[in-house]
Amino acid sequence: MIKRIFFISLLSWALINIYVLADTPNSKINLIGQESSNVIYTTVPFLNIDPDSRGGAMGDVGVATKPDINSMCWNPAKYAFMDDPIGISASYTPWLHSIAPYISLLYLTGYGRLDKQQAIAFAIRYFSLGSITFTDNSGAPIGQKNPNEFTIDGAYSRLFSDKISGGIAFRYIRSDLSSGFLIQNTIPSKAGFSFAADVAMYYHTPLQFEGRAAEWAMGINISNMGSKISYTDDSQKGFIPTNLKIGTSLTSTLDPYNKLTLSLDLNKLLVPTPPSRDTLGNVINGLDDNVSVPQGMLQALYDAPGGLSEKLKEIMISVGAEYWYHDQFAIRGGYFNESAMKGNRKYFTLGIGFKLTLLTLDFSYLVPTEGRTSPLANTLRLSAGIIIGKPRKQSTQ
Repeated sequence: MIKRIFFISLLSWALINIYVLADTPNSKINLIGQESSNVIYTTVPFLNIDPDSRGGAMGDVGVATKPDINSMCWNPAKYAFMDDPIGISASYTPWLHSIAPYISLLYLTGYGRLDKQQAIAFAIRYFSLGSITFTDNSGAPIGQKNPNEFTIDGAYSRLFSDKISGGIAFRYIRSDLSSGFLIQNTIPSKAGFSFAADVAMYYHTPLQFEGRAAEWAMGINISNMGSKISYTDDSQKGFIPTNLKIGTSLTSTLDPYNKLTLSLDLNKLLVPTPPSRDTLGNVINGLDDNVSVPQGMLQALYDAPGGLSEKLKEIMISVGAEYWYHDQFAIRGGYFNESAMKGNRKYFTLGIGFKLTLLTLDFSYLVPTEGRTSPLANTLRLSAGIIIGKPRKQSTQ
Protein backbone atom coordinates (compact mmCIF):
# COMPACT_ATOMS: atom_id res chain seq x y z
CA MET A 1 0.00 0.00 0.00
CA ILE A 2 1.20 3.49 -0.71
CA LYS A 3 2.92 4.81 2.36
CA ARG A 4 1.01 7.60 4.07
CA ILE A 5 -1.75 7.70 1.47
CA PHE A 6 -4.20 6.88 4.22
CA PHE A 7 -2.52 9.46 6.42
CA ILE A 8 -2.95 12.10 3.72
CA SER A 9 -6.63 11.29 3.32
CA LEU A 10 -7.03 11.23 7.08
CA LEU A 11 -5.55 14.69 7.42
CA SER A 12 -7.81 15.94 4.68
CA TRP A 13 -10.86 14.70 6.58
CA ALA A 14 -9.45 16.11 9.82
CA LEU A 15 -9.15 19.60 8.40
CA ILE A 16 -12.84 20.19 8.98
CA ASN A 17 -14.28 17.20 10.83
CA ILE A 18 -11.36 16.57 13.22
CA TYR A 19 -12.32 12.89 13.31
CA VAL A 20 -10.99 9.54 12.08
CA LEU A 21 -12.73 6.23 11.52
CA ALA A 22 -12.35 3.59 14.18
CA ASP A 23 -12.05 -0.15 13.49
CA THR A 24 -15.75 -0.77 14.11
CA PRO A 25 -18.08 0.40 11.31
CA ASN A 26 -20.50 2.44 13.40
CA SER A 27 -18.18 4.12 15.91
CA LYS A 28 -15.90 7.12 15.44
CA ILE A 29 -13.15 8.51 17.67
CA ASN A 30 -11.79 12.01 17.34
CA LEU A 31 -8.18 13.08 17.64
CA ILE A 32 -8.49 13.81 21.35
CA GLY A 33 -10.06 10.46 22.15
CA GLN A 34 -13.68 11.45 22.66
CA GLU A 35 -16.45 9.22 21.38
CA SER A 36 -18.66 10.64 18.68
CA SER A 37 -21.42 9.55 16.35
CA ASN A 38 -22.64 10.46 12.90
CA VAL A 39 -20.11 13.03 11.75
CA ILE A 40 -20.91 14.19 8.20
CA TYR A 41 -17.91 13.48 5.99
CA THR A 42 -17.23 15.14 2.65
CA THR A 43 -14.42 15.22 0.13
CA VAL A 44 -12.26 18.38 -0.21
CA PRO A 45 -13.07 19.72 3.28
CA PHE A 46 -10.41 22.39 2.78
CA LEU A 47 -13.19 24.38 1.10
CA ASN A 48 -14.63 25.02 4.56
CA ILE A 49 -11.41 26.51 5.91
CA ASP A 50 -12.04 30.25 6.02
CA PRO A 51 -8.84 31.96 4.79
CA ASP A 52 -9.85 35.55 5.60
CA SER A 53 -8.14 36.86 8.73
CA ARG A 54 -10.83 39.45 9.46
CA GLY A 55 -13.68 36.93 9.63
CA GLY A 56 -11.34 34.36 11.14
CA ALA A 57 -10.73 36.68 14.08
CA MET A 58 -14.50 37.02 14.63
CA GLY A 59 -15.34 33.35 15.19
CA ASP A 60 -15.49 32.68 11.42
CA VAL A 61 -18.37 35.04 10.65
CA GLY A 62 -18.68 37.00 7.42
CA VAL A 63 -21.86 36.41 5.45
CA ALA A 64 -23.42 39.68 6.69
CA THR A 65 -20.44 41.78 7.79
CA LYS A 66 -19.47 44.97 5.95
CA PRO A 67 -18.27 44.22 2.38
CA ASP A 68 -14.52 43.99 1.88
CA ILE A 69 -12.00 42.53 -0.56
CA ASN A 70 -12.35 39.01 0.90
CA SER A 71 -16.13 38.82 0.47
CA MET A 72 -15.73 35.95 -2.03
CA CYS A 73 -15.20 33.36 0.70
CA TRP A 74 -18.22 34.59 2.70
CA ASN A 75 -20.80 36.15 0.40
CA PRO A 76 -19.99 37.26 -3.18
CA ALA A 77 -23.16 39.37 -3.30
CA LYS A 78 -21.44 41.94 -1.07
CA TYR A 79 -19.10 43.09 -3.83
CA ALA A 80 -21.85 45.20 -5.43
CA PHE A 81 -21.71 47.50 -2.38
CA MET A 82 -17.96 48.10 -2.53
CA ASP A 83 -17.05 51.78 -2.96
CA ASP A 84 -13.46 51.28 -4.12
CA PRO A 85 -13.09 50.41 -7.82
CA ILE A 86 -10.49 47.62 -7.56
CA GLY A 87 -9.12 45.57 -4.68
CA ILE A 88 -6.71 42.64 -4.31
CA SER A 89 -5.94 40.58 -1.18
CA ALA A 90 -3.63 37.69 -0.29
CA SER A 91 -3.93 35.41 2.77
CA TYR A 92 -1.72 32.75 4.33
CA THR A 93 -2.76 30.11 6.87
CA PRO A 94 -0.47 27.41 8.33
CA TRP A 95 -3.03 24.65 8.99
CA LEU A 96 -2.89 21.99 11.74
CA HIS A 97 0.53 23.42 12.47
CA SER A 98 0.81 21.73 15.87
CA ILE A 99 0.79 18.23 14.33
CA ALA A 100 1.77 18.77 10.67
CA PRO A 101 3.93 21.89 10.16
CA TYR A 102 4.16 21.41 6.38
CA ILE A 103 0.43 21.94 5.65
CA SER A 104 -0.66 25.41 4.52
CA LEU A 105 -3.44 27.31 2.75
CA LEU A 106 -2.77 30.17 0.33
CA TYR A 107 -5.57 32.42 -0.88
CA LEU A 108 -5.60 35.19 -3.48
CA THR A 109 -8.72 37.16 -4.29
CA GLY A 110 -9.74 40.42 -5.92
CA TYR A 111 -12.63 42.33 -7.44
CA GLY A 112 -13.37 45.14 -9.86
CA ARG A 113 -16.41 47.36 -10.29
CA LEU A 114 -17.96 47.37 -13.77
CA ASP A 115 -20.24 50.33 -13.05
CA LYS A 116 -22.43 51.66 -10.24
CA GLN A 117 -24.56 48.52 -10.24
CA GLN A 118 -22.20 45.65 -11.00
CA ALA A 119 -18.94 44.07 -9.88
CA ILE A 120 -16.92 40.98 -10.76
CA ALA A 121 -14.46 39.05 -8.60
CA PHE A 122 -12.01 36.14 -8.66
CA ALA A 123 -10.28 33.89 -6.15
CA ILE A 124 -7.60 31.19 -6.15
CA ARG A 125 -7.34 28.84 -3.15
CA TYR A 126 -4.29 26.53 -2.91
CA PHE A 127 -3.97 23.90 -0.20
CA SER A 128 -0.63 22.10 0.15
CA LEU A 129 0.00 18.91 2.14
CA GLY A 130 3.77 19.31 1.83
CA SER A 131 6.31 16.85 0.49
CA ILE A 132 5.25 13.19 0.91
CA THR A 133 7.37 10.08 0.23
CA PHE A 134 5.33 7.25 -1.30
CA THR A 135 6.32 3.58 -0.94
CA ASP A 136 5.05 0.24 -2.22
CA ASN A 137 3.70 -2.63 -0.09
CA SER A 138 7.22 -3.72 0.84
CA GLY A 139 8.17 -0.27 2.04
CA ALA A 140 10.45 0.59 -0.87
CA PRO A 141 10.29 4.25 -1.93
CA ILE A 142 8.59 4.78 -5.30
CA GLY A 143 8.58 8.55 -5.44
CA GLN A 144 8.22 11.84 -3.64
CA LYS A 145 5.36 14.17 -4.48
CA ASN A 146 3.54 17.22 -3.18
CA PRO A 147 -0.18 16.36 -2.81
CA ASN A 148 -2.30 19.45 -3.14
CA GLU A 149 -5.79 20.77 -3.77
CA PHE A 150 -6.89 24.03 -5.34
CA THR A 151 -9.89 25.99 -6.58
CA ILE A 152 -10.34 28.75 -9.14
CA ASP A 153 -13.39 31.01 -8.66
CA GLY A 154 -15.15 33.68 -10.66
CA ALA A 155 -18.11 35.73 -9.40
CA TYR A 156 -20.62 38.35 -10.52
CA SER A 157 -22.52 40.67 -8.16
CA ARG A 158 -25.30 43.18 -8.90
CA LEU A 159 -27.37 45.71 -6.98
CA PHE A 160 -31.12 45.12 -7.05
CA SER A 161 -31.80 48.31 -5.06
CA ASP A 162 -29.89 50.63 -2.76
CA LYS A 163 -30.31 48.05 0.03
CA ILE A 164 -30.11 44.60 -1.53
CA SER A 165 -27.76 42.77 -3.89
CA GLY A 166 -27.32 39.32 -5.33
CA GLY A 167 -24.31 37.35 -6.44
CA ILE A 168 -23.32 34.12 -8.13
CA ALA A 169 -19.93 32.40 -8.19
CA PHE A 170 -18.58 29.50 -10.24
CA ARG A 171 -15.79 27.25 -8.99
CA TYR A 172 -13.41 24.68 -10.45
CA ILE A 173 -12.10 22.23 -7.84
CA ARG A 174 -9.10 19.91 -8.26
CA SER A 175 -7.88 17.54 -5.53
CA ASP A 176 -4.73 15.45 -6.03
CA LEU A 177 -3.97 13.38 -2.91
CA SER A 178 -2.24 10.32 -4.43
CA SER A 179 -0.24 11.96 -7.26
CA GLY A 180 -1.25 9.17 -9.65
CA PHE A 181 0.40 6.27 -7.78
CA LEU A 182 -1.27 2.86 -7.59
CA ILE A 183 -3.27 2.13 -4.45
CA GLN A 184 -2.35 -1.29 -3.02
CA ASN A 185 -0.13 -1.71 -6.12
CA THR A 186 -3.23 -2.51 -8.21
CA ILE A 187 -5.80 0.29 -8.19
CA PRO A 188 -5.02 3.27 -10.43
CA SER A 189 -5.60 6.59 -8.71
CA LYS A 190 -6.24 9.98 -10.20
CA ALA A 191 -6.88 13.56 -9.21
CA GLY A 192 -10.48 14.30 -8.37
CA PHE A 193 -12.22 17.32 -9.80
CA SER A 194 -15.58 19.05 -9.59
CA PHE A 195 -17.45 22.12 -10.83
CA ALA A 196 -19.54 24.02 -8.30
CA ALA A 197 -21.50 27.25 -7.83
CA ASP A 198 -22.51 29.67 -5.06
CA VAL A 199 -25.74 31.67 -4.93
CA ALA A 200 -25.88 34.56 -2.46
CA MET A 201 -27.84 37.63 -1.36
CA TYR A 202 -26.99 40.57 0.91
CA TYR A 203 -29.24 43.20 2.51
CA HIS A 204 -28.40 46.22 4.66
CA THR A 205 -30.28 49.25 5.89
CA PRO A 206 -29.52 52.27 8.12
CA LEU A 207 -31.36 52.65 11.41
CA GLN A 208 -31.19 54.26 14.82
CA PHE A 209 -29.97 52.15 17.73
CA GLU A 210 -30.27 53.68 21.20
CA GLY A 211 -30.18 57.13 19.64
CA ARG A 212 -27.06 56.43 17.57
CA ALA A 213 -26.62 55.91 13.85
CA ALA A 214 -26.42 52.21 13.06
CA GLU A 215 -26.69 49.73 10.23
CA TRP A 216 -28.33 46.31 10.22
CA ALA A 217 -27.43 43.69 7.64
CA MET A 218 -28.27 40.12 6.81
CA GLY A 219 -26.92 37.68 4.25
CA ILE A 220 -27.32 34.19 2.87
CA ASN A 221 -24.97 32.08 0.79
CA ILE A 222 -25.49 28.54 -0.52
CA SER A 223 -21.97 27.53 -1.52
CA ASN A 224 -20.27 24.60 -3.26
CA MET A 225 -23.30 23.26 -5.08
CA GLY A 226 -21.55 20.86 -7.40
CA SER A 227 -20.73 17.39 -8.63
CA LYS A 228 -19.33 14.60 -6.48
CA ILE A 229 -15.62 13.70 -6.53
CA SER A 230 -13.90 10.35 -7.14
CA TYR A 231 -10.18 9.49 -6.90
CA THR A 232 -10.42 6.23 -8.89
CA ASP A 233 -12.22 5.03 -12.01
CA ASP A 234 -14.89 3.14 -10.07
CA SER A 235 -18.34 4.48 -9.33
CA GLN A 236 -17.61 5.47 -5.72
CA LYS A 237 -17.92 9.24 -5.42
CA GLY A 238 -18.13 11.54 -2.42
CA PHE A 239 -20.09 14.73 -1.82
CA ILE A 240 -18.26 18.04 -1.75
CA PRO A 241 -19.11 20.32 1.23
CA THR A 242 -22.23 22.08 -0.03
CA ASN A 243 -23.07 24.56 2.71
CA LEU A 244 -25.89 26.89 3.74
CA LYS A 245 -24.70 30.00 5.57
CA ILE A 246 -27.15 32.54 7.06
CA GLY A 247 -26.04 35.52 9.09
CA THR A 248 -26.87 38.91 10.51
CA SER A 249 -24.83 41.88 11.68
CA LEU A 250 -25.44 45.11 13.58
CA THR A 251 -23.00 48.03 13.41
CA SER A 252 -23.36 50.97 15.79
CA THR A 253 -21.48 54.26 15.46
CA LEU A 254 -20.69 55.09 19.08
CA ASP A 255 -19.19 58.49 18.23
CA PRO A 256 -17.18 59.99 15.33
CA TYR A 257 -14.15 57.90 16.28
CA ASN A 258 -15.55 54.61 17.59
CA LYS A 259 -17.62 51.92 15.88
CA LEU A 260 -18.76 48.51 17.10
CA THR A 261 -20.13 45.55 15.10
CA LEU A 262 -21.79 42.41 16.46
CA SER A 263 -22.33 39.45 14.11
CA LEU A 264 -23.93 36.01 14.11
CA ASP A 265 -23.61 33.26 11.47
CA LEU A 266 -25.33 29.86 11.27
CA ASN A 267 -23.89 27.13 9.04
CA LYS A 268 -25.48 23.85 7.92
CA LEU A 269 -23.90 21.34 5.54
CA LEU A 270 -26.35 20.40 2.78
CA VAL A 271 -24.93 16.88 2.65
CA PRO A 272 -26.84 13.73 3.68
CA THR A 273 -26.41 12.52 7.24
CA PRO A 274 -24.94 8.98 7.39
CA PRO A 275 -27.68 6.50 8.39
CA SER A 276 -27.36 3.71 10.91
CA ARG A 277 -26.55 0.41 9.16
CA ASP A 278 -26.40 -3.24 10.17
CA THR A 279 -23.35 -5.45 9.68
CA LEU A 280 -24.43 -6.13 6.09
CA GLY A 281 -24.63 -2.43 5.28
CA ASN A 282 -28.41 -2.23 5.18
CA VAL A 283 -30.03 1.00 6.44
CA ILE A 284 -31.84 0.42 9.73
CA ASN A 285 -32.40 4.04 10.78
CA GLY A 286 -32.29 7.23 8.74
CA LEU A 287 -32.16 7.53 4.96
CA ASP A 288 -29.76 6.09 2.40
CA ASP A 289 -26.99 8.64 1.74
CA ASN A 290 -26.08 7.17 -1.67
CA VAL A 291 -28.19 9.69 -3.58
CA SER A 292 -27.77 12.42 -6.19
CA VAL A 293 -26.50 15.89 -5.31
CA PRO A 294 -29.90 17.67 -5.62
CA GLN A 295 -31.63 14.96 -3.58
CA GLY A 296 -28.82 15.03 -1.03
CA MET A 297 -29.17 18.80 -0.53
CA LEU A 298 -32.89 18.43 0.15
CA GLN A 299 -32.53 15.27 2.21
CA ALA A 300 -29.93 16.96 4.41
CA LEU A 301 -32.71 19.02 5.97
CA TYR A 302 -34.58 16.08 7.52
CA ASP A 303 -32.65 12.78 7.23
CA ALA A 304 -30.83 12.46 10.59
CA PRO A 305 -31.33 9.04 12.26
CA GLY A 306 -31.80 10.84 15.57
CA GLY A 307 -34.59 13.03 14.24
CA LEU A 308 -34.95 16.77 14.81
CA SER A 309 -32.69 16.84 17.88
CA GLU A 310 -29.79 15.41 15.88
CA LYS A 311 -30.52 17.63 12.89
CA LEU A 312 -30.31 20.75 15.09
CA LYS A 313 -26.88 19.60 16.28
CA GLU A 314 -25.65 19.87 12.69
CA ILE A 315 -26.00 23.67 12.82
CA MET A 316 -22.66 25.36 13.52
CA ILE A 317 -22.83 28.70 15.37
CA SER A 318 -20.37 31.58 15.01
CA VAL A 319 -20.52 34.84 16.97
CA GLY A 320 -18.12 37.74 16.59
CA ALA A 321 -17.42 41.34 17.49
CA GLU A 322 -15.35 44.02 15.80
CA TYR A 323 -14.31 47.40 17.22
CA TRP A 324 -12.91 50.14 14.98
CA TYR A 325 -11.13 53.27 16.12
CA HIS A 326 -11.12 56.08 13.55
CA ASP A 327 -11.57 53.47 10.78
CA GLN A 328 -7.84 52.78 11.09
CA PHE A 329 -7.36 50.23 13.88
CA ALA A 330 -9.58 47.25 14.70
CA ILE A 331 -9.79 44.76 17.57
CA ARG A 332 -11.77 41.56 16.96
CA GLY A 333 -12.95 38.51 18.86
CA GLY A 334 -15.37 35.64 18.47
CA TYR A 335 -16.42 32.08 19.23
CA PHE A 336 -17.21 29.05 17.05
CA ASN A 337 -19.28 26.12 18.31
CA GLU A 338 -19.98 22.73 16.77
CA SER A 339 -21.78 19.87 18.52
CA ALA A 340 -19.57 17.10 19.93
CA MET A 341 -21.78 14.70 18.00
CA LYS A 342 -20.93 16.38 14.69
CA GLY A 343 -17.27 17.29 14.92
CA ASN A 344 -16.67 18.96 18.30
CA ARG A 345 -14.86 22.03 16.98
CA LYS A 346 -15.10 24.66 19.71
CA TYR A 347 -12.74 27.58 19.79
CA PHE A 348 -12.30 31.26 20.58
CA THR A 349 -10.71 33.64 18.10
CA LEU A 350 -9.08 37.03 18.37
CA GLY A 351 -7.23 39.40 16.09
CA ILE A 352 -6.37 42.91 15.04
CA GLY A 353 -6.55 44.92 11.84
CA PHE A 354 -4.91 48.02 10.39
CA LYS A 355 -6.27 50.19 7.60
CA LEU A 356 -4.13 52.78 5.87
CA THR A 357 -5.17 54.87 2.88
CA LEU A 358 -4.92 52.02 0.37
CA LEU A 359 -3.56 49.12 2.41
CA THR A 360 -5.21 46.76 4.92
CA LEU A 361 -3.46 44.27 7.22
CA ASP A 362 -5.31 41.70 9.31
CA PHE A 363 -4.16 39.05 11.78
CA SER A 364 -6.14 36.36 13.59
CA TYR A 365 -5.33 33.68 16.16
CA LEU A 366 -7.38 30.63 17.11
CA VAL A 367 -7.65 29.43 20.72
CA PRO A 368 -9.32 25.97 20.93
CA THR A 369 -11.17 25.10 24.11
CA GLU A 370 -9.04 21.95 24.43
CA GLY A 371 -5.91 24.08 24.65
CA ARG A 372 -2.64 22.81 23.18
CA THR A 373 -3.98 19.25 22.85
CA SER A 374 -6.19 20.30 19.93
CA PRO A 375 -4.93 19.92 16.33
CA LEU A 376 -6.21 23.47 15.76
CA ALA A 377 -3.95 24.97 18.44
CA ASN A 378 -1.75 27.87 17.35
CA THR A 379 -3.64 28.46 14.11
CA LEU A 380 -2.64 31.85 12.72
CA ARG A 381 -4.09 33.63 9.68
CA LEU A 382 -2.54 36.60 7.89
CA SER A 383 -4.20 38.78 5.22
CA ALA A 384 -3.02 41.83 3.31
CA GLY A 385 -5.09 43.84 0.85
CA ILE A 386 -4.59 46.82 -1.43
CA ILE A 387 -7.07 49.21 -3.02
CA ILE A 388 -6.47 50.62 -6.50
CA GLY A 389 -8.17 53.81 -7.70
CA LYS A 390 -10.42 56.43 -6.12
CA PRO A 391 -13.65 55.36 -4.36
CA ARG A 392 -17.00 56.24 -5.84
CA LYS A 393 -19.45 58.42 -3.92
CA GLN A 394 -21.31 56.42 -1.32
CA SER A 395 -24.72 56.96 -2.82
CA THR A 396 -25.86 53.41 -2.17
CA GLN A 397 -24.56 53.03 1.34
